[in-house]
Amino acid sequence: MDEIREALTKTSKATKKDRLGRIVSMSALALIVFVVLSIFWFVASKGLATFFTNHVNLWDFVTGTKWAPGQIDKATGRPFTGAAPMIVGSFLVTLLSALIATPFAIGTAIFMTEISPKHGAKILQPVTELLVGIPSVVYGFIGLSVVVPFMRNLFGGSGFGILAGALVLFVMILPTVTSMTVDTLRAVPRHYRESALALGATRWQMIYKVILRAATPGILTAIVFGMARAFGEALAVQMVVGNAALMPTNLTSPAATLTSVLTQGIGNTVMGSLDNNVLWSLALILLLMSLVFNLVIRAIGKKGAM
Repeated sequence: MDEIREALTKTSKATKKDRLGRIVSMSALALIVFVVLSIFWFVASKGLATFFTNHVNLWDFVTGTKWAPGQIDKATGRPFTGAAPMIVGSFLVTLLSALIATPFAIGTAIFMTEISPKHGAKILQPVTELLVGIPSVVYGFIGLSVVVPFMRNLFGGSGFGILAGALVLFVMILPTVTSMTVDTLRAVPRHYRESALALGATRWQMIYKVILRAATPGILTAIVFGMARAFGEALAVQMVVGNAALMPTNLTSPAATLTSVLTQGIGNTVMGSLDNNVLWSLALILLLMSLVFNLVIRAIGKKGAM
């Protein structure tokens, strides 16, 4: 009797494995949360030191148009820490690249899913996957060798600028937006297509009025995801944008982005100095913008699920 009771109350091997799996999963989750919070804390502590330790005015930092942290304004006695040129440059490059990439991505996705799925899968799918695997420095070198001279011959000037950076980023984010758009279009139920065609709609009417409208939340998610990718790109943009920390006057004049200034200056400053702290403040802006992009993606996803 005691042996039967012991066998019934004894923890089985399956239960032990289940508990072990839960412990491992929760440990991995806790580690990820700890790493993310540690990154936020580290960047925030360094970035906020500009305002609490060096006493730089936040409004002047965000709206100022002159970037020279090592120089002091004789009129006000404050350093030139205006980050507005880099903020505007980052947003211009990101928005322009997304505007160029969106119609190409949607058109390619429609061809691969609705017009010619077989040829699209054989030809465009491998090309898209190949573009994803190309390193950023290769894109930057191609932009430096091809895009910048083309801009110089077409518009004059040095060829470096917002437009050159946007064209390079357009090629870089195109595979991401295209792949996500293809997955979104394929996820549209088949009976949507069949119902539209049964009601007398042409193929283009079915694509435009039914498929694209049903896939709008997923397409918007793909576009925002591509913008997040473009906003955080550093090396390729640095090679073609001009790296001039000046407020952009047009799309073909040399400019700078948050990432280009960071990659240029972070290794040439002393930890704890004003020059170093303001760069960490730029990094904090990048981190906050990545958070904003993720929140937008989640909001679009929730809206599409309703």
